[in-house]
Amino acid sequence: MRIKKFQQKLKWFFLFWLLVCVVFNTTSMVAAQGDLPSDDEVNRIASQLYCPICDNVPLDVCPLEACREWRELIRQQLADGWSERDIKAYFVAQYGDRVLGEPPRSGLNWVLYLLPPLIVVLGFIMLFSKMKRPAQQDPIREHRSADPYLEQVERDLKNQE
Repeated sequence: MRIKKFQQKLKWFFLFWLLVCVVFNTTSMVAAQGDLPSDDEVNRIASQLYCPICDNVPLDVCPLEACREWRELIRQQLADGWSERDIKAYFVAQYGDRVLGEPPRSGLNWVLYLLPPLIVVLGFIMLFSKMKRPAQQDPIREHRSADPYLEQVERDLKNQE
């Protein structure tokens, strides 16, 4: 009987301490990198920017030390709450439109977006109009039949055979 009472008191004691630990839990989750954005988040933006020093090298794969520093700048800007748009605007202000992987859709740059589909549509129109037209006769033959001298030469050649 005594053992049973002791077990019951022990059970309540552990439940009480479990409840205290859950209610007054002051430990927090430990993050490996803190508040800094991950490499994937940084590279998502860096892949849309080009190295201002190198030609045609995206910022996320450029091996230069300057590019590594720019990626760290992007990481810090993301940690400070900058949006993707703000970061791109910062780089454009510093280095010009050439750092953008995609030209801005303003001014004459619209031609870059409209011209390729327009060329494809015009190509299809020309292709279908050519297919609809009946086959024309050979223009060289038409010209030969209009020249009496050539007609005489062709007759003579046929007679010799």
